[in-house]
Amino acid sequence: MKKENINWILRLILSALFIVSAVAKLYPSPYFAISTFEVKQLYPLGFSAEIAPYFSRVLIGIEFALGIAILIPHYLKKITIPATLLLLTVFTIHLSYTTFSSGNAGNCGCFGELIPMTPVEAIIKNILAIGLLIWLFKITPSDGKSNFWVLTSIALGCILGLFMMAPMKVNATPVLSLPNEIQNLGISTDTTLNTVMATVEKAIDSSNNKAVIKMDEPVAKKSGFTNYFPGIDQDKKILCFFAPGCEHCQETAKELTEMKRKDKNFPAVSIIFMDEEADKIPEFFNVAGTKYPYQVVDIISFWNLIGNTRDTPGVKYLWNGNEILFYDGINANKFNASELKKIVKKKYSELKK
Repeated sequence: MKKENINWILRLILSALFIVSAVAKLYPSPYFAISTFEVKQLYPLGFSAEIAPYFSRVLIGIEFALGIAILIPHYLKKITIPATLLLLTVFTIHLSYTTFSSGNAGNCGCFGELIPMTPVEAIIKNILAIGLLIWLFKITPSDGKSNFWVLTSIALGCILGLFMMAPMKVNATPVLSLPNEIQNLGISTDTTLNTVMATVEKAIDSSNNKAVIKMDEPVAKKSGFTNYFPGIDQDKKILCFFAPGCEHCQETAKELTEMKRKDKNFPAVSIIFMDEEADKIPEFFNVAGTKYPYQVVDIISFWNLIGNTRDTPGVKYLWNGNEILFYDGINANKFNASELKKIVKKKYSELKK
């Protein structure tokens, strides 16, 4: 095969790799995907909430630009190939450190949520790409007549395009929605509720021979969610983290509704929705079979609340503010209705055994 043909095959493969990687980071929608990338990939690296939105858009814009630049003749050997090698090398070093310190777990984010990839898989992919780039560099002739402004225009255009596709948003103050039945009782979202006294023991006062019975419950603590639901730290509660358009979330809510229907003592359910496809919330409750108290928060706040290592649907069982159980995602730790049904009926002392 002619060297020129090999050259173009390599360029097409590498270009596709970078463009697909950039596009995947925008799936299923630009703002949702980029915000998720920031919280799950950049925050753990130490990026602040102020810097991450800029860095993520610039990084993805550069990936787009490199994918395009590999296909054009301007400074291919002098700038584009070395810059691409440098970027992949930095990524590989970071992934190697992550694997060494934290193990080969989770999604590295190279292809966003579209194509989940472990750090080791990403390292192998990067090493193969580096090998192809070195091969391309060796068979590529010296740069001919080149225009530096062409590369600059492509880079700036791609970066600005990312800021236009996924404009940065100012976090809005979430608004609590309560069912009409609760609103009719005169309970507002500003109501302050007392914490529950709870301890596991039965104490006998020998001096007056009186028995003091204390409930078999965990000691009350702050869950961190009272600004969303004032009574969340009282007694047993189910706090859910759902995306309105997520079919798995809808099905989980439907199961919870069925559990509440069969057990009148089942804990109250509250929901925190991310604002992706918030217009589907009425449809969500139609599928769930009833309406629950809920709040809608922006995507970044949502991931910060559920945890950047977790996924939807999330179902947290709280007791006096204590996290007893937390289901998330659709894999090993997915929601288990039969297990939760048994656990919510157990006394606290039984849970500790």
